[in-house]
Amino acid sequence: MHYTAGVGRTAAALVMAVAVTTLMAGCTPAGGDGAIATPTTPTKPTTPAGSESAKPKPTPPAGSSAAGGATGGGTKACVIDQIKASDAHQADVRPPGTGTGAVIVSVTNTSKQPCTLSGFPTVAGAGNGSPDKNVPLAITHSGSASTVSLAPGARAWTKLTFVNVQGEADGYCVSGATPASFPTLVLGVPGAGSHQIAMDDGVFAECDNKATVTAFSPTKPS
Repeated sequence: MHYTAGVGRTAAALVMAVAVTTLMAGCTPAGGDGAIATPTTPTKPTTPAGSESAKPKPTPPAGSSAAGGATGGGTKACVIDQIKASDAHQADVRPPGTGTGAVIVSVTNTSKQPCTLSGFPTVAGAGNGSPDKNVPLAITHSGSASTVSLAPGARAWTKLTFVNVQGEADGYCVSGATPASFPTLVLGVPGAGSHQIAMDDGVFAECDNKATVTAFSPTKPS
């Protein structure tokens, strides 16, 4: 009986030990070492190298609209070798008199690249092939200037209005000055040099060595 009772107590102790072990295992957090697990903040997935979003974005070229610069690819001002001034023809609208009155002159972009013109021309009577004998005319500006973009082959226009000669034959000037006549004029284009022009019919006749000029414009004046 003593042996049996000992066996019974041993079996009961084993049952109790197993129950406690099972209870402790159910209370232990996942991780296996009994430590309390600390929640972690999920991280964003790392973009694989070589994917589209990982590639550096191209920087817009200077002067482009995407870079906040001027539009038109940063078109430069026309230079003397890019343009040609055409011979002048008499304007439809001109002051009364028997002289030239007013003429229309065009400037053409003869290059293969676009360029810009801006401002008013200067005018001088040509000195028969001697630039030092040119006679600059006193210029009055008419209207306001703006930048004109010229594609290859495109034109800009200006109108030159003179103090007209009156009367017949050699005529006379209202001011009492002697009328002047020039076979050609020298047209100064801002930033693009001087260009000699002729009338398509006759000579330039004017009084007082004065002229009123319009700014270069993409619209042909009358």
